[in-house]
Amino acid sequence: MKTKIALVTGASSGIGAATAERLVAAGYKVYGTSRRGAQGGADQASRRSFELLPLDVTNDESAKAVVDQVIRLEGRIDLLVNNAGFGVASAGAEESSMDQAHAIFDTNFFGTVRMIRAVLPHMRRRGYGRIVNIGSVFGFLPMPYMALYAATKHAVEGYSESLDHELRTKGIRVSIIEPANTKTGFDANSLQPDSPLAEYRDAREAVGKTMKEMVDGGDAPSIVADAVLKAALAAHPKVRYTAGRRAGLLKILRRFAPAGMMDSGLRKQLRLDTSTTPTSATPALQK
Repeated sequence: MKTKIALVTGASSGIGAATAERLVAAGYKVYGTSRRGAQGGADQASRRSFELLPLDVTNDESAKAVVDQVIRLEGRIDLLVNNAGFGVASAGAEESSMDQAHAIFDTNFFGTVRMIRAVLPHMRRRGYGRIVNIGSVFGFLPMPYMALYAATKHAVEGYSESLDHELRTKGIRVSIIEPANTKTGFDANSLQPDSPLAEYRDAREAVGKTMKEMVDGGDAPSIVADAVLKAALAAHPKVRYTAGRRAGLLKILRRFAPAGMMDSGLRKQLRLDTSTTPTSATPALQK
């Protein structure tokens, strides 16, 4: 059996790096990508078990070029993992300009679409392929003061499930991984709101503090990487895989708990109502 070839976007750190390393350990030959490519010198490159290629997921030509490069080197791509993305640090929806809204969608959602459009012709010709998109619990839950990020993840959910139905008869399956809070430095790499308003400052800062606590106490990126591998190797893959205990519990609560209970639990967790106190009733959130 030939070694399977995987392409993982956003693989320079965090979930992407952990996923690439996990796939290598499972026997895949992995090509990772990063906007800056393989920086850090020969020593850092020698510690990495996969090659890191430059890719800007917001650019059509860049997406096509990296896929064509891997096809040229290996002849195929068996698995595409779409992980590249970023968020806007705690911000009221009104505090992000339209330019900022376009930017987060261009990476988190349209970046995924670009990569899939680039790889699908090759997978269709072979009659086989796996596509795994990194989503979030915010793909099925609301997240006040991160509304744009949540919107991109909701979009990824709807796109992925619809696409999976289109591609099953062509030998290609699409799955979504739904992590909760993960220790990735995600908050440190998030953009600040570019149109901040004093009216939202106190709530924004309170939510930001809570979110940092959740991320600091979150799962290791390896938990998400394990879920990616499970989806990639499944004989009959599911469309959705939660990653970690918190994400699984949130999925169950979203499905079975009364809407009012979920609503009040979320607001208490994020300290949105000054008349309430924090509670641990709703598990921690955040990719």
